[in-house]
Amino acid sequence: QLQASGGGLVQPGGSLRLSCAASEASFAKYYVGWFRQAPGKEREKISCISLRDGRTSYGDSVEGRFTISRDNAKNAVYLEMNTLKPEDTAVYYCAASLFYSGLPCPRSDYWGQGTLVTVSS
Repeated sequence: QLQASGGGLVQPGGSLRLSCAASEASFAKYYVGWFRQAPGKEREKISCISLRDGRTSYGDSVEGRFTISRDNAKNAVYLEMNTLKPEDTAVYYCAASLFYSGLPCPRSDYWGQGTLVTVSS
């Protein structure tokens, strides 16, 4: 089971940190990804991490602004979001799997419930 949290309202240029917590004992073997979906738009894959070796990847729209990290001891993955823009407004989801679909991104086996990020002045 995945639990995403940390969303909220932030001004353009601001920062937020999202968390994805898991109750899976073997979470350190998983591949985890952050996705987002804005109203009227398709779901977008924005960042992934392999909890096995720390390998990461980023989508072009967030490269250089967002940082994904892990804390295997806490069964958690974080997404540090900086220099936020209005176009970053979306519901953010984390997904995880023991299997990858394009390293280091997960197959879409397990999903968190989503957390809303709103970037507005």
